[in-house]
Amino acid sequence: MANSRRLSQLLAYLRPHWREATFGIIALLIVNGLGAYIPLLIRSAIDRLSVEFSFNQIKYLVIQIVLFTSAMWLIRMASRIWLFGVGRQVESDLKQRIFEHLLKLEPSYFATNTAGDLISRATSDVDNIRRLFGFALLSLANTLFAYIFTLPVMLALSVDLTLTSLAVYPFMFLLVHLFSERLRTEQSAVQERLSDISGLIQEDVSGIALIKIYSQEENERRAFANQNQELLQANLKLAKSRNTVFPLIGGLATVSSFIIIWLGSTRIANGSLAVSDFIVLFLYIERLVFPTALLGFTITAYQRGEVSIDRVEAILTVTPKIKDTRDTIHLPPEQVKGELTARNLSFTYPGSTTPALCDVNFTIAPSETVAIVGAIGSGKSTLANAIPRLLDIEAGQLFLDGVDITKIVLADLRSAIAYVPQDSFLFSTTIKNNIRYGDPVSQQQEVEYAAKMAQIHPEISYFPQEYETIVGERGITLSGGQRQRTALARGILVNAPVLILDDALSSVDNQTATAILKNLSAGTQRKTVIFITHQLSAAATADRIFVMDKGKIVQKGTHVELLQQPGLYRSLWNQHQIEELLH
Repeated sequence: MANSRRLSQLLAYLRPHWREATFGIIALLIVNGLGAYIPLLIRSAIDRLSVEFSFNQIKYLVIQIVLFTSAMWLIRMASRIWLFGVGRQVESDLKQRIFEHLLKLEPSYFATNTAGDLISRATSDVDNIRRLFGFALLSLANTLFAYIFTLPVMLALSVDLTLTSLAVYPFMFLLVHLFSERLRTEQSAVQERLSDISGLIQEDVSGIALIKIYSQEENERRAFANQNQELLQANLKLAKSRNTVFPLIGGLATVSSFIIIWLGSTRIANGSLAVSDFIVLFLYIERLVFPTALLGFTITAYQRGEVSIDRVEAILTVTPKIKDTRDTIHLPPEQVKGELTARNLSFTYPGSTTPALCDVNFTIAPSETVAIVGAIGSGKSTLANAIPRLLDIEAGQLFLDGVDITKIVLADLRSAIAYVPQDSFLFSTTIKNNIRYGDPVSQQQEVEYAAKMAQIHPEISYFPQEYETIVGERGITLSGGQRQRTALARGILVNAPVLILDDALSSVDNQTATAILKNLSAGTQRKTVIFITHQLSAAATADRIFVMDKGKIVQKGTHVELLQQPGLYRSLWNQHQIEELLH
């Protein structure tokens, strides 16, 4: 079952490039046909020379052999170009498919699958599949054609000598069968260890500053050494199996040559076998030794390819949970007013028994600024992720302008919502390109306007290269507050009707955060703003405040209204006031 599934996958990968594969296999067919003809040519010349010796015949024979071998070399080169080219095409196709598929998957998938493992599958495993289509396909086709052209002629010359010399080959294939599952298992272990070590490197490179701050270089060195040792042991175990089976295969193939020499010389001595027939049989046996011995390496490539196909398909067969369906409708962003409604909104993360959101109800009017406050773990970020459908919420719970968000085309929904998450991720490019990431063709004045709204423009102006400053990986050259405001400018620039700030100003002082909110709440192009924050001074300026606790909205109202009633908000505000006095 598993083998037939892998075979169908191989054929699916190969189908777009069947022409090149066909040309390559036909070229191998011609090469092996010529290879089988040359010994017969030599046999014919030996028979003629045994009757009448002539230098002209030898000269003519040499010219023929040179021409045929030259043709074989050229055609074999063409076959390698075609078949190895197919491998490269399959490699390119798979990398593109994996990348495009990963873009469709929801963020929760990446929370349970490490970047290092995904990178390993998209590189190392795809490379193994490429070898399967290049080297393995070429070797298998070459071995098959060598036997098809050679074996009938050998049997025609001497059935008993042919069968005796090839009698060791069934033992060779039995050996291959006995070791195949073991090689596959050990190859799978190597690929898993490679994924682990790739993940560790990726994490350590991303967190190098943290490693140095806490002086954990030695611990990380030991962790890497442990995983590196595990990879070494897995490789050594695989190498031991290979170094056991492959020399045995090569040795068994060589035994055929000794058998044909021993029995053939005896037959020549008693006159039952012509010298020319013996030479042809010997050449054919020698011709079969290399492709048969190469079978071991072909098996390695095939075993690696099988394991890698399973690992790659484990990504490609994941069905996105959040996707457009047939009944989704278009909602052009320019027609969106920005009203948000929740009706008994509930959500529980997979594997958890406690709801992150529980019967949440609210209506946010167009152009209204609503601050959402509450303790850590109260469900604020879950709510923020639910609105643009970064979470797989049920239908009939969240609505944009009265339309169920699960019924809106994803591209339209997310075009209508600018979301600035807690993690102010910046790409390793210029500040300008980071700000205009959502609209890459934006002009300089539009970029600067968004930066001014986010209160980051004056600081950018002080940089030597201003908006052309490279921020480094994940924006490492900027401070936390600068990264957050750059990310905010990116959200402002797309000019979406709804703007969600998920604690996106936590590294910004209260005065600046308040100024930013005033900018967003002013003017004729006001947005619907959802401001999730722990900064109560900034939250106090919002039109309304929602207070969350244990996945529920427990209080709603303006800052003044909430202070006049007992409850969580008053407690949070009093605590905030004490902290302000202490500072």
